[in-house]
Amino acid sequence: MTSAAMISTPQPEASETGVEILRRGGNAVDAAIAAALVQGVVDPQMCGIAGFGSLQLYLPAKGFHGFIDFHGRTPAAARPDMWQDLIEGETRDGFGFLLKGRVNDAGYQSITVPGSLKAYFEAQTAHGVMDWADVVQPAIEQAEAGAVIRPHVHFFWTEDDGMGRVVVSERLAMTPAGRRIYFRPDGSLKGPGERLDNPDLARTLRLIAREGADVFYLGEIAERIEADMKANGGLLSTQDLKDYRTRHVEPLWGRFRDFLVASNQPPGGGVMLIEMLQILEHFDLRALGHNSADYLRVVCEAMKRATSDKDDFVGDPAFFEVPLARLTDPAYARELAGRIEAGEVAHVERYGAGGRSGGGQPESKNTTQVSVADAAGNLVSMTHSLGMPSGVVTEGLGFMYNGCMGVFDPRPGRANSIAPGKARFSSICPSLVFRGEEPRLVIGAPGGTQIAMGVLQATLNVLEFGMPILEAICAPRFSATSDAIDVTNRIPRFVTRALEARGYRVERSHLSYGIAAVHGLERHADGSWSGAADPGHDGMALGVEG
Repeated sequence: MTSAAMISTPQPEASETGVEILRRGGNAVDAAIAAALVQGVVDPQMCGIAGFGSLQLYLPAKGFHGFIDFHGRTPAAARPDMWQDLIEGETRDGFGFLLKGRVNDAGYQSITVPGSLKAYFEAQTAHGVMDWADVVQPAIEQAEAGAVIRPHVHFFWTEDDGMGRVVVSERLAMTPAGRRIYFRPDGSLKGPGERLDNPDLARTLRLIAREGADVFYLGEIAERIEADMKANGGLLSTQDLKDYRTRHVEPLWGRFRDFLVASNQPPGGGVMLIEMLQILEHFDLRALGHNSADYLRVVCEAMKRATSDKDDFVGDPAFFEVPLARLTDPAYARELAGRIEAGEVAHVERYGAGGRSGGGQPESKNTTQVSVADAAGNLVSMTHSLGMPSGVVTEGLGFMYNGCMGVFDPRPGRANSIAPGKARFSSICPSLVFRGEEPRLVIGAPGGTQIAMGVLQATLNVLEFGMPILEAICAPRFSATSDAIDVTNRIPRFVTRALEARGYRVERSHLSYGIAAVHGLERHADGSWSGAADPGHDGMALGVEG
């Protein structure tokens, strides 16, 4: 089914909200921000107003194409060496460091300065056509009604990913407010189909609808945040909130064959996506065979090289000189492709043991995606997140804060070391693909360090193998963000046996779907759109006619 306008998100309520906004005359920006706010109500560990993310806007009638990057920034009280004596190791997937007491991973010191609400407000008031209060209203109504716990929400709460991180159910119980929202009176965790009652969040959203983002960064909410942080040893302050600024930047461009790819600047993951695509255009991927052993080897070697480059060279460009021109240089991609073709096996450095050695699915799914196309040609791709959720809910406010300190490198002097005001690397890469002047794909994904890997494979499935967007997103995926190759359980064993015979270590997940959760839209020759939501999550794509 194709439509004149389309939205895809990992939550049905968010997709429904986006469609309703479009039907009421809102544009793609209004729909995306309204959907994002609803996502924060119905999937509150994946995202929320105290999170971070990256938002790509393509508005041809206005002649505007750019990003609002809203990564969480380290509070001013943080210091580069404050945790270096607590290091136990690095997670195998590269998505964080394990410290004694897990102080970086959960709790009050894990929180960075939130950017989400400021970005939502800036995008909608600058580029939307509806009143801000009307865009917030669906989230208010959803919070007042209560959110029904979806299967994937509960799965995320209870899954132990084997990487050594704090399990989400433990995070939910960290504060009295969290225990009241997420647990039954007998102390047991609520289950699928039960309702989350969170009137505090509804009150907070009503205040935001009336007063805008300033109430969070400068006003009443900021004061309540600081009081809670001071009482519990947090790093975040009202001065941090007052000083926070989003970054408005140009897209980062790359090429795959005759397609142009627009993705986000560092510290986002667009550089990884572009580096991998430009390496892989030097191979006849169709001749290798989709998801064959040879295909997995070539793609995984590209993934490993991009991962090592990310680890060594990609951080916040305001604090670390990122060699962006070299990493996106087609000549560099050609050099790396030559090494892969020659059979060279890359090594990905990991500090310490970092997670279990078998059967794990190394991804943190604490992120969500909004992909929107409206009938006027406006496009939005936004990936937003809490990092790993901190577990902290301030009494009376109802929302959970991000836990983004966990991915900073506690070793001073590195690309992603801690520094006041610094943003850490994130694999988020909300992307658009063009053929000539015409858009072809709106794509992005949640999935922690696996985001770029999932987006890469779905993009190749469309551009190289000609799959419709639904088939491209449903196809089984794999990843290599360490020396191991991680595969979902629908990658055949005869494929992985061939890789093992070549000396590769393969880690098989028990899950059929994984390696990010891609959500995307595909534009057809007649200008209509089709969309798909990853079946590994609970979402859907919805279209609007006319």
